[in-house]
Amino acid sequence: AAVALGTGGGTVKLWADTFGGDLYSTLTKYSGSLLLQKKYKDVESSLKIEEVDGLELVRKFSEDMENMLRRKVEAVQNLVEAAEEADLNHEFNESLVFDYYNSVLINERDEKGNFVELGAEFLLESNAHFSNLPVNTSISSVQLPTNVYNKDPDILNGVYMSEALNAVFVENFQRDPTLTWQYFGSATGFFRIYPGKGMEYIQAATSPKDIVILVDVSGSMKGLRMTIAKHTITTILDTLGENDFVNIIAYNDYVHYIEPCFKGILVQADRDNREHFKLLVEELMVKGVGVVDQALREAFQILKQFQEAKQGSLCNQAVMLISDGAVEDYEPVFEKYNWPDCKVRVFTYLIGREVSFADRMKWIACNNKGYYTQISTLADTQENVMEYLHVLSRPMVINHDHDIIWTEAYMDSKLWTGPGSRKLGLPHSLCLSFQRSHGILLGVVGSDVALRELMKLAPRYKLGVHGYAFLNTNNGYILSHPDLRPLYREGKKLKPKPNYNSVDLSEVEWEDQAESLRTAMINRETGTLSMDVKVPMDKGKRVLFLTNDYFFTDISDTPFSLGVVLSRGHGEYILLGNTSVEEGLHDLLHPDLALASDWIYCITDIDPDHRKLSQLEAVIRFLTREDPDLECDEELVREVLFDAVVTAPMEAYWTALALNISEESEQVVDMAFLGTRAGLLRSSLFVGSEKVSDRKFLTPEDEASVFTLDSFPLWYRQASEHPAGSFVFNLRWAEGPGNPRPCAPGAGPASAVGVQMKLEFLQRKFWAATRQCSTVDGPCTQSCEDSDLDCFVIDNNGFILISKRSHETGRFLGEVDGAVMTQLLSMGVFSQVTMYDYQAMCKPSSHHHSAAQPLVSPISAFLTATRWLLQELVLFLLEWSVWGSWYDRGAEAHKQKKQDQLQPCDTEYPVFVYQPAIREANGIIECGPCQKVFVVQQIPNSNLLLLVTDPTCDCSIFPPVLQEATEILTLTVISAHNASVKCDRMRSQKPRRRPDSCHAFHPEVRVEAGRGWAGSSPPNPLCLGLCPHTWMPVNTPVPVLFRGNICVYAL
Repeated sequence: AAVALGTGGGTVKLWADTFGGDLYSTLTKYSGSLLLQKKYKDVESSLKIEEVDGLELVRKFSEDMENMLRRKVEAVQNLVEAAEEADLNHEFNESLVFDYYNSVLINERDEKGNFVELGAEFLLESNAHFSNLPVNTSISSVQLPTNVYNKDPDILNGVYMSEALNAVFVENFQRDPTLTWQYFGSATGFFRIYPGKGMEYIQAATSPKDIVILVDVSGSMKGLRMTIAKHTITTILDTLGENDFVNIIAYNDYVHYIEPCFKGILVQADRDNREHFKLLVEELMVKGVGVVDQALREAFQILKQFQEAKQGSLCNQAVMLISDGAVEDYEPVFEKYNWPDCKVRVFTYLIGREVSFADRMKWIACNNKGYYTQISTLADTQENVMEYLHVLSRPMVINHDHDIIWTEAYMDSKLWTGPGSRKLGLPHSLCLSFQRSHGILLGVVGSDVALRELMKLAPRYKLGVHGYAFLNTNNGYILSHPDLRPLYREGKKLKPKPNYNSVDLSEVEWEDQAESLRTAMINRETGTLSMDVKVPMDKGKRVLFLTNDYFFTDISDTPFSLGVVLSRGHGEYILLGNTSVEEGLHDLLHPDLALASDWIYCITDIDPDHRKLSQLEAVIRFLTREDPDLECDEELVREVLFDAVVTAPMEAYWTALALNISEESEQVVDMAFLGTRAGLLRSSLFVGSEKVSDRKFLTPEDEASVFTLDSFPLWYRQASEHPAGSFVFNLRWAEGPGNPRPCAPGAGPASAVGVQMKLEFLQRKFWAATRQCSTVDGPCTQSCEDSDLDCFVIDNNGFILISKRSHETGRFLGEVDGAVMTQLLSMGVFSQVTMYDYQAMCKPSSHHHSAAQPLVSPISAFLTATRWLLQELVLFLLEWSVWGSWYDRGAEAHKQKKQDQLQPCDTEYPVFVYQPAIREANGIIECGPCQKVFVVQQIPNSNLLLLVTDPTCDCSIFPPVLQEATEILTLTVISAHNASVKCDRMRSQKPRRRPDSCHAFHPEVRVEAGRGWAGSSPPNPLCLGLCPHTWMPVNTPVPVLFRGNICVYAL
């Protein structure tokens, strides 16, 4: 066999040519590609080619987005004005009796069939605009935390006062039907929803801040006190956002940073860093004696250095002191670093039941514009920690400022838990705080903005096959990008990644090594740059090499920037055809035609009468003038009309072909299909629908095969990178990996056409072709069916389509034959391209820190509450030294479970690409005692190769060549260099743009005699037991009531 292969290159070429010719003949016949090419050729003279002005395009998109977001802001401002007016006109009534719609109780009946109190009949209807949830768009409802009495006078007065917002909610929605959820979160503890949802309070209640957390880890903090202290730190971290900066210092006999890599700096409080800190906090151990003054000096020095270097938030600064007591007041430290201006607030948290040191802890807080509280149980932690927000919000309240706060993007749990989970919307909350005139924060109003709706303003058809639009924030984080992957699969479940809303632009556009694009967009610049990029496709198995032109600008009055990408060769020009409405309308009515359901040909989601219309039905109504109220994209509709006319003959061609196929004849092709740049899709079956092998293909269930808001179909994108008239084969797995079906699209000037065929037919064609031989070689002495030959058909990325062994189908050649793949790489037949994934999920090593934070659902909230009750029981037992060892074992089991979870990581992986300039090659591989001979030959008019090898020589000394991802800088093998590189990366502060507003101080809250007293004269440090309420935004679907002691200022 080795001799035959060495001299039989002509035979292998004959096999490849014969197989390629048979395939081309079959595919052109069933796809109708030659007819389609001719139809486009016929209209070529009437086509108008326009160059796309990328800068003009991005400016237009930005202006449209700005107008849309302005409408959202105006709606929220309407709510602010109405809420403040309602509060001014309301007189508190201690004995007020008032019924309202409690979200938990509505439509509930007692055992007699009567509606329960506060649970009157409330009409609910499923509404597609609100994720198909049952809602009432004529009125809002009220949510209360379970530990709040729903007829408390404060609650009743607040709910009664806020009834005035119902009319404004409805009026806002009628004025702008693209609005989604609208909120009113009251500082008294209730939450009004139109038509219903949770919200975030913290980021709207305060300005950006630099926080240094000091935690006492001396021996006196052992046991329950340390547990409470850890929970206190975690709660503080949960109040921080990506515009805040933080560090944590533990102290006993000496001062040490819990993350040594962060020594002497503040780091951005993004989700990654917050979760990293949480894990480190859990590892804190107690010993020694607490030396507070050293820790305070270190904290003040960091804050001063960052302020002077113009780093960090450049707004509020605070020190959080968490301890079981202070033996002195540390006045010299405050005199040196903080008095008389008190630019750094100090908040003190006394841990435990002892009150011996309470006076000094109060003195420290009240003399540094902070506040003091005592936390004696875990249940007290959240409610007491949150009170510091009221202190930080006072300057904003007194100024009567209504800052627009755009929160971090978050994922609507309704959108990722249902069957349409892959159609993600990332709503963005717009929040405004409002207040009474006497300086008390009244609450927060807000509205969601679905990023999906925002990105519809950058129509896909204007960007070409590989083009796209993307949004990022002032911190460089991605809001929307086609390569943003917020979900990962764990078992059979899709889950949100812990860091899904803090993926940096540089982690997606990673080819921009100098971060020029990121820096320009952060700085609100308008401009353009070009990059050669490698774009992953087909779940990382394939790669496209493109030259992209980036166009970018800011969106005025928001912290966001918009980018538009046009790929050269595809996005630089747009083809405009000309056809009559009558002719185009006729062809649009063909039953084989569909339009991209995600694209906006006509606006159908505003008018309730239009919401049930498909895009095709809406276009037809628009063209026939049946509905004059329909608004449509006239340019896109013209393109669709032209494409419908040009591709119309394909329906008749496919129909005639199907009629000529007898049932007894060999079933070759399941279906033919085509797609155009305008999102038009035609398809025709050659078998009964029950016999189609892959029923998900070209349906919304298979996003990769249809036009979506983010991208063109995979088969369209692949075909566009190959010569017009050639076919690209891609093996698809239908209904499980045991049923592969090849898909073969071919490209045209403005469309792609293809067929889906049975693999069995492809195999039969191949084995028949390899029985051929030329007269020059004499009688046919060899074929691929011989036992002394191994034959493979592989694609241009090295994946096997045909092999003698069926279990090898679909696998990468390097896994099956590492020796041959190694040789093909060394000869340059294939090249290896290194790709990077900065959104990967990996199993953690024992040293790797990260954690997942699930989204909230009612079930998870119930489970959380259950876990809390159990935890309280355990802590009670701990406090009385009962069953301590049992708790320790449970904690260890929980820790082990956490370590088994997938965690965010950075990976690199290889992709292998055939070099088409090498049409044929052969070689000999030395495998110890024997030699392995192989021949590789290009199969014409396709992306396929024929590989023939000698199976008799054992080359197992060569390891397999794998397409596996490896973690970058994994800590499983720790070296000084790796640790240094990892630390440098963690410490690096990427450029960011700070929020435009800051409310750190107000002259009415002034300092007297260097003591930080608020008011006209320094009063005694009187701390009253007040009951303010605020909202807890993290991991809870309902508001949480907070009660605690605060140090009161006289304003």
